[in-house]
Amino acid sequence: MRRADRLFQIVQHLRGGRLVTAQKLGTWLEVSERTIYRDIADLQSTGVPIDGEAGVGYMMREGFDLPPLMFTRDEIVALVAGARMVRAFGGATMARAAEEALVKIGSVLPDSEKDRISRTEIHAPMYVVSDAARAAIDLIERAIEKRQVLTLDYSDEAGRGSLRDVRPLGLWFWGRVWTLVGWCEMRGDFRAFRIDRISEVRSAERSFKPERGKQLADFYRTVERNEGMMHASDQRSLSG
Repeated sequence: MRRADRLFQIVQHLRGGRLVTAQKLGTWLEVSERTIYRDIADLQSTGVPIDGEAGVGYMMREGFDLPPLMFTRDEIVALVAGARMVRAFGGATMARAAEEALVKIGSVLPDSEKDRISRTEIHAPMYVVSDAARAAIDLIERAIEKRQVLTLDYSDEAGRGSLRDVRPLGLWFWGRVWTLVGWCEMRGDFRAFRIDRISEVRSAERSFKPERGKQLADFYRTVERNEGMMHASDQRSLSG
């Protein structure tokens, strides 16, 4: 979680005039109490009316509110369209988060712009992605963030099945089709796996650390190098 997002969440948790300890805030936000103490001090220094002290707890004085978000017409359209796309094509958790995001966006818009969401005529079809694929996308997305090795039961284009242990590096959406780019431990190289060809995905119950030559940046360099070689070959063919 970005620090700016964490500070925003602290303010949200302290609303309502209830006393909240640094330990509870740290548990909710998955950071240490020391980090919470530092964040509280920073919020207080900017004028946020937080009362309390370390070891006792903190609370927000009544009457404080964050300034409303002001979006332009084009920004609202972009946010609504993006949320609807995620709702249609993303994982189950992503889809729920997109719904919540739309509600939150609507709650902070001025009255004159609240109906902009319903009047945005950019839509995506519902139920395009299967429930199994949605679950797989969510599991893979969490594994990428936590650097957890995944075991894939995968079938290639010819229908040949294999069991792969993969270091997940990124998810790509190509319009109806999602692919996972990862470091395949069986092949000892980068591979792209279509999500709709994964019959089962599960955690291999072990994590990995970034290694030189096996990271997403290395994958990009490999792609660029291969594209450069293909371009050079095409130029030689044309000149010949």
